[in-house]
Amino acid sequence: MFLTKEAMLLLSTMAVLSLFTATLGGGAVYKVGDAAGWTIGGANVDYHMWASSKVFRVGDILVFQYNRTQHNVLRVSLPDYHSCNAANPIATYSSGNDSINIKGPGHYYYICGFPGHCKAGQKIDVRVLKVSEPTDFSSKSPSPAPAPAASSTNGPVIAPSPVTKSSAPSLFLNNGLRLSLTMFIIVIGAVYLL
Repeated sequence: MFLTKEAMLLLSTMAVLSLFTATLGGGAVYKVGDAAGWTIGGANVDYHMWASSKVFRVGDILVFQYNRTQHNVLRVSLPDYHSCNAANPIATYSSGNDSINIKGPGHYYYICGFPGHCKAGQKIDVRVLKVSEPTDFSSKSPSPAPAPAASSTNGPVIAPSPVTKSSAPSLFLNNGLRLSLTMFIIVIGAVYLL
């Protein structure tokens, strides 16, 4: 079977699009404050602890959900974050359901601009890793085990293995979605040629 120049061009384009789709990284979506959302008062959310328990990457999405008559989201500078100064925001969000795409590494500082809310703890420092930074314990060298204490047992003491966080389910889901989209593009291209 010989292909025309148009068919070859179409197949080449499909291949490039498939490769592009397969390499796209789908970012994680984080609802700030989890079930409590972006609030103060009864929910008692410690946003510092919440953010420090996450690993944020470029391409991730922060979702701020809140009552827009009682809260907002302001992206601010580091000094304004520390002083809870809402007068000079870098960006203002006030829909009550804001999705913010993380576009680069570094720190992103957010506060609530309603009077007293930031000082009451409604502020968050989102630290986004550089691409080269390790994101789990498996990529770090384990520290040596401490010297064993005197023991009545004879023989070597074996230190426990370090606990690692597996990203396999997340990688499988993201790669599975990319593979499905790639296969779809290839099938559509093949059907078009027939």
